[in-house]
Amino acid sequence: MTKFAKSALVAAILSLTLATAAAQTLTGTVTNGTTNKPAVGDEVILINLANGMDVAGNTKVDSNGKFSFKLTGGPGPHLIRAVHQGVTYHQMAPPGVNSADVQVYDVANKVTDLSVTADVIRFQADSGSMQGVRLFVVNNTSSPPKTQMNDHNFEFYVPPGAKIEQVQARAPNGQPISAEAVPQAEKNRYAIAFPLRPGETQFQVEFTLPYSGEIKIDPKPLYPAAHLVIVLPKTMQFKAANPSSFQSMQDPNQGDTNVEVAQQTKPGQPLGFTLKGNGVITESPGETASGAAQQEQQQPQGRDNRSTDNRPGGGLGAPIDAPDALQKYRWPILGGFAVLLAIGGWVVTKRQPVTSPAAPSPANSGAASSDRSAAVRPTTPPAATSATSTPVAKSSMLLEALKEELFQLEVERKQGKITPADYEKAKAALDQTLDRALKRRG
Repeated sequence: MTKFAKSALVAAILSLTLATAAAQTLTGTVTNGTTNKPAVGDEVILINLANGMDVAGNTKVDSNGKFSFKLTGGPGPHLIRAVHQGVTYHQMAPPGVNSADVQVYDVANKVTDLSVTADVIRFQADSGSMQGVRLFVVNNTSSPPKTQMNDHNFEFYVPPGAKIEQVQARAPNGQPISAEAVPQAEKNRYAIAFPLRPGETQFQVEFTLPYSGEIKIDPKPLYPAAHLVIVLPKTMQFKAANPSSFQSMQDPNQGDTNVEVAQQTKPGQPLGFTLKGNGVITESPGETASGAAQQEQQQPQGRDNRSTDNRPGGGLGAPIDAPDALQKYRWPILGGFAVLLAIGGWVVTKRQPVTSPAAPSPANSGAASSDRSAAVRPTTPPAATSATSTPVAKSSMLLEALKEELFQLEVERKQGKITPADYEKAKAALDQTLDRALKRRG
């Protein structure tokens, strides 16, 4: 029995040692999604999220497309950043995970297969000022997939006299980060130098402008869009210069907003309209989008063809006998408006005006959660970025990464891709790291 116990103890210690050794190495592959070949020679950076956004390692992809890091800072969450042709791509490595694969794409100055799924503008006005939030949903369906990147990668107009308060960009499967809108030679025209990776990218522009109770707005679309959506309080009036261009989606029995939709818009198409009155939107963004979707389902051919569907919360389900024209952009609206609430509502804007910075903050250039970087300036080397980032900037990026990982963890749990035991283990570790990040930021 003594010999057996000793042998069992030795085996247990050996197993524990091997497991610990395995957990201290993080390996993975980087694949070029354009060529389906290993991204040989690409730079790979290991970022330790447990200590903010500290760079914990730097290596190159080998001839087989593989990379490896020795983890010296414990089994906390890490972020893998791969740099391909100047554009960054990311993959989370939660606690306990010892492998992570990253996919990158070749960069082109111009990609033809780009489309704007939705261009949504939300207005509200009070006390001589108007606030607008414009959300662009851009889809890159290039084949083979490529990332578009140039100095004027995405452009847009704001109304005359408008002051841009905040710009955010969101990469496919990423979190919103601050971006910079750069004025162009033409007045009221701006550009965002943010990579358009394969998949869906969102841009959100928040602006304010003087308002005397009536104003004319011209969206001046620069890209073809499946839908241009105007959302405003029911206490404000909307009048299109060309009434046939827009279709009203308002429902007197639902919500406190009016929704006007123009479909299949073209660049340069005259889509001007006049807004009158004052009002603040108090309903949730989900109610706004749901109401618009329901009305579009009920009126597929005309404004007067209204069904009598009174299902609670109706409008999000698939229609029985009519195609849902808002299906393609319903969720982008919901997600985009959720971001709108997160960055601040009307009251915050009125009480605490935000001054648009002349240049991105260190958090923008250091986090580059999505960019070459998210700003228009040349990318700062990751190591130098980490050295110059402030503790607050690091905490902000850590919180964004943790939010993304928590969301992904919940999705995998609901889809049954993770066992309950693994879920609880990962959740506990992320919660602990999140708690530390919140305390450090406080």
